[in-house]
Amino acid sequence: MRSLKQLVESATAKPLPEEDLNWLHLLLADWQVLADLAAADLVLWVPTDQGRFIAIAHCRPGTSSTVHVDDIIGLYLPSAREAALREAMETGEVVRSATARWAGTYTVSEVCVPVYRNGRVIAVITRETNIASPRLATGFEQWGQRASDQLCAMIARGEYPYDSTPATAVSGAPRVSDGVIVIDRDGVILHRTPPAVSCMRRLGIRHSMTGRILAEEITDVMIDSPTVDEGTPLVIMGRASWTTEIAAHSSSITMRALPLLEDGTRVGAVILTRDVSEKRLHEQELITKDATIREIHHRVKNNLQRVSALLRLQSRRSDQEAVKVALAEAERRVQAIATVHEALSQNVDETVNFDEVLRSILRMVGAVSSTDHAVEVITSGSFGSVGADHAQALATILNELVANSIEHGLKDRDGTVWVDAERVNGSLVITVTDNGAGFEPGTPMSGLGTQIVNQMVRGELRGTIEWSLRPEGGTIVTLRVRDGQG
Repeated sequence: MRSLKQLVESATAKPLPEEDLNWLHLLLADWQVLADLAAADLVLWVPTDQGRFIAIAHCRPGTSSTVHVDDIIGLYLPSAREAALREAMETGEVVRSATARWAGTYTVSEVCVPVYRNGRVIAVITRETNIASPRLATGFEQWGQRASDQLCAMIARGEYPYDSTPATAVSGAPRVSDGVIVIDRDGVILHRTPPAVSCMRRLGIRHSMTGRILAEEITDVMIDSPTVDEGTPLVIMGRASWTTEIAAHSSSITMRALPLLEDGTRVGAVILTRDVSEKRLHEQELITKDATIREIHHRVKNNLQRVSALLRLQSRRSDQEAVKVALAEAERRVQAIATVHEALSQNVDETVNFDEVLRSILRMVGAVSSTDHAVEVITSGSFGSVGADHAQALATILNELVANSIEHGLKDRDGTVWVDAERVNGSLVITVTDNGAGFEPGTPMSGLGTQIVNQMVRGELRGTIEWSLRPEGGTIVTLRVRDGQG
């Protein structure tokens, strides 16, 4: 699928300036409104070096049947229709076909709209309407057609699309099918669609609004609102192309204004409305759920810290060295899990930055490890974001491995412990290396810490673990687990 720029470049040897291409992109981002108001297909054409026209964009209406069932982008305009487009380009005026054309099973009326920018016409839009479409029998197409005509005239004068329209307004929010209110230059409501009436009823406006001033109606229902968006007055008076959200009576309505201009003077506006009450309610439920999850992690962390404090207190009251060592190891393991819950209590999702967790664990291991020698712990690589389940297992495993290196491999000497993490082909490869005494090959690894590590690697992480001797002296432990990245 070729981009807009590529299609334009294929049509002519003289490419459009970057500013003109940006203008076309802005137009295409917002022309669904025009197609829906007119209940017509919109096709954007650019002239070629051979004097013909090629289609570079197409928009189908959401309020009527389409004219072009097949994709026409990249196709040339039939020569019989070129005269009207050429006239629109040369005169800079909107050109309406005098007669409808036959399109096989239905007739089509066509309007050619020059796209004007910076003193010249850079392209032409054809607005093609299926005359037999059911949309034309609904009775309210007249004002929609007039609004569309005004927007087309604005395109021909270079007043539409609005260069001040923020990206968030262009790319989403209300559509014509969600609800439309048309106001005049004084803000008086001229027309509104049934969905717009429903939106206003959600806000508490239950009487007929035709002939009333929209700004006054909205102001009355917002009188008790604690906060008001600064852009709301501009929107409800149709003064600027902007979006706002109005909340009242436990409902939320998004509104967007499309000012209608004549030579720079505002003559009215089309206000698009959309009921987003259910969406906001769902978002609030998610926020509440996230807050509850964070609170649970916070409380679990506090309870684990209490357990750690109790273990520390019990250790101090014991006069048996073996008991003191066992309780200190238990305290360290509880603290490692508490560190993960503390990190989870700060996030809105169930992931943690494990590099931060690892730093906390290493500080804790260094503080509680029973050694009188100088040991440096060096980390390299990055764990990145890790899911909660993986994080708790990894925290426990690395706590055990680093503590084991300090208390056993380096128990009678100064040394270094290296912790490295790397993601390779969807797996997380972790190595813990020390330059300590190493181990005797063939010696069974039967300690409690080793059993915990082996069980968690193979059970919870579904990975592998290998113990090997470092050639220069010491131990290398290599873990390979599936990538638990959040």
